[in-house]
Amino acid sequence: MTALHPHTPLHTAFSPCPNDTLMFHAMVNGLINTRGLTFTPHLHDIDALNQMGFSQTYDITKLSFFTALKLRDTHTRLDAGSALGFGCGPLLVGMAPDRFTTDSLVAIPGELTTAHLLLKLWNPGITRTVVDRFDNILKGVASGTYDAGLIIHEGRFVYPDYGCRKIVDLGQWWEETTGLPIPLGCIAVKNASPAFDNRKTITRILNASIQYAFDHPHASKEFVKAHAQEMADDVIAGHIALYVNEFSLSLGENGTKAVTRLEEMAAWANIL
Repeated sequence: MTALHPHTPLHTAFSPCPNDTLMFHAMVNGLINTRGLTFTPHLHDIDALNQMGFSQTYDITKLSFFTALKLRDTHTRLDAGSALGFGCGPLLVGMAPDRFTTDSLVAIPGELTTAHLLLKLWNPGITRTVVDRFDNILKGVASGTYDAGLIIHEGRFVYPDYGCRKIVDLGQWWEETTGLPIPLGCIAVKNASPAFDNRKTITRILNASIQYAFDHPHASKEFVKAHAQEMADDVIAGHIALYVNEFSLSLGENGTKAVTRLEEMAAWANIL
């Protein structure tokens, strides 16, 4: 294992979404034993993180599972920190669901997001897509800029406020198709980094950070709120409850099966 000098930081990137800031709070703020490792946080939107994964910008990074599958030769997924679960998948919404067709213009939160992969698996005929930041999509649908929008994160809690209605719940479709939790995002280390040789230790630290969040539910509140882009407290709480769970501590057997099934389905569809 490559030894790291105590003052050599591991550049650690994750999104400002509550599930990520909650999980990394104790780890990057020194509230748990980091076993002599130092983590410097960098926060970016998930689409930006996916793009930077290809340039290998960070030692440790949050990635959509779709991107992680594409980067499996340069990055290694950690067992801790993933976002999987039931009832937490992306939604396709629009102002007039009955008018949606494969020719409709759909806003997506990134070409490399798992949400986009699921959309392609659900209906390969949808080809008119445009990328927009996940937090701009609902505004675009409500204004008529887009015919439909693929929403993730807190969007699933607030889309009715924009007058939007559900076209399809892709998480529900996945669950009915596979019987497995839906794999959305994960934490990976860059193979060409000291993080790779220390990945088992980093996994234990991240696991401990998540457990700290479970054991001290109010400790990260200010940190999460500071990055939550003006989310209401109830939306933040709902977001965390949906995306941080036992699969975040460890993928386990079912989580591993879900990731394998996603890779198989993407390969069968010639998407990877």
